[in-house]
Amino acid sequence: MVKRNALPSLSVLQSFDAAARHQSFTSGAEELGVTQGAVSRQVRELEGIIGTRLFKRVGRAVQLTRAGNALSASLSCDLERMRQTLSRAVLAGEGALILTIAVLPTFGARWLIPRLPDFHARNPDIQLNFISRSEPFNLIEARCDMAIHFGRADWPGAQLAPLFPENLVAVATPDFLSRHQINRPQDLFDAPLLHLASRPDAWAHFQRALSAGPSRISPGMQFDQFSMIISAALSGLGVGLLPSYLIESEIAAGTLAIVCEVPSDTRDSYFMVTPLGETSPEASHFVAWIRRQVSKRPNLSSL
Repeated sequence: MVKRNALPSLSVLQSFDAAARHQSFTSGAEELGVTQGAVSRQVRELEGIIGTRLFKRVGRAVQLTRAGNALSASLSCDLERMRQTLSRAVLAGEGALILTIAVLPTFGARWLIPRLPDFHARNPDIQLNFISRSEPFNLIEARCDMAIHFGRADWPGAQLAPLFPENLVAVATPDFLSRHQINRPQDLFDAPLLHLASRPDAWAHFQRALSAGPSRISPGMQFDQFSMIISAALSGLGVGLLPSYLIESEIAAGTLAIVCEVPSDTRDSYFMVTPLGETSPEASHFVAWIRRQVSKRPNLSSL
């Protein structure tokens, strides 16, 4: 019978979590610095509390049961939230104000992080924590104060404030443009093109917007991140369709050259996302700061 009011100790939960992630009592014990027998005993204790087996033996190895898989998926999130809560408590005890922000990885690395010294100089008492997220999620459950989102204004349970549109541009190295005799946008389609896996029709949409007439779109190399397309373009492997904000430094330095702006075929944009209800003072400071950074973005003509 399940002991519904029983609450396992943290060491029991940590032992199960480690064993579940490694699919091994021995490896889980090594991670925790305890014996294999200790992990085995604590897993049995947890099985007694829950009232079902969490692991099954397969030869000399162990595998999670269906119940074990379900518990492992939820528990790993719960333990991470507990770690975040304790981290917040430690920092709060030291007088720090903590702001946790979810960011798109390439946006964070190439646009946001280089600007953060200015935020720290203006707000030295606010500790920023970042997590990488690309899809909407429950901000409250994740203990996340805000997120930077690209897409439609369709984040359930949150309020969205627009930042800026994507502003795609077609770019390549000056040497690549010279070698392939690219002097106008229509010339792009005779050169190697770089493709983003999540937008397989991007070049075809661009071609139609130019009214360039039907022609074969070069299959070219395909990548699943803008960051890799930037590297490929810088390496002279082809022409990329890239958000201008990601390559401001390359355009300014002349290592990438803009062939033309690309008309957008979507209503997608960048948004600041905060939970419904009152926004914390720290989040309000960050929103005001990032809006100032957006207002400083150079025009394409000045890049």
